[in-house]
Amino acid sequence: MSEQKPISPWNYKPWWCQPWSILLTGVTLISGSWILFKIIWLTILVCVPILTWMGFFLLIWPQLMKSSGALESLHEE
Repeated sequence: MSEQKPISPWNYKPWWCQPWSILLTGVTLISGSWILFKIIWLTILVCVPILTWMGFFLLIWPQLMKSSGALESLHEE
């Protein structure tokens, strides 16, 4: 009995589009905004789109890829 590993959408993405790089980029941009300007409303303006982007690519996109069945067709090749 061979045990199959779950298919991960991250296996098909380059290094710069992996969860660690998305988190690192988001945290760097948000903290950089605060360190440079020390203005809360500006940091919030930077934070909202970046957290939206991170949330989509770290939480929603992987689930969409798994449920779409696109990964199974790539995995069979």
